[in-house]
Amino acid sequence: MSKPVIWVHGDCLSPHNPALQEYPDAPAIWVWDDALLEEWQISLKRIAFIYECLLELPVIIRRGDVAQEVLAFVKEHNATQVVTVDSPSPRFETICQQIERFADLEIFELEPFFDYDGYIDLKRFSRYWKVAEKYVFD
Repeated sequence: MSKPVIWVHGDCLSPHNPALQEYPDAPAIWVWDDALLEEWQISLKRIAFIYECLLELPVIIRRGDVAQEVLAFVKEHNATQVVTVDSPSPRFETICQQIERFADLEIFELEPFFDYDGYIDLKRFSRYWKVAEKYVFD
């Protein structure tokens, strides 16, 4: 029987995260991605918003290289599996590949908020919302 840990990331900061729902007793981790914070120059306002969301979730909060921190968490909990939710982020696939070298990975699909096949700049929520609201409120 597999022993999972849950990796929570920025694309599912909800208490209704399917991984948290499916494995309510599994330890969960969030990692502040140092490389992403530097690359995207994420604002303090957005960081504070994310942190407030994290306070409502049963997660351990860490900072650093995401794959390394998740794998360290796996080892600390003698786990064999990482469970998470899919993400459109280009970094997600790379992180998953690194995790899969050392642990089984289960990825839950998330019901999309709206259907859209075009490009959306995910660095700024306002740019995302400008596209999304046209579909959500139609």
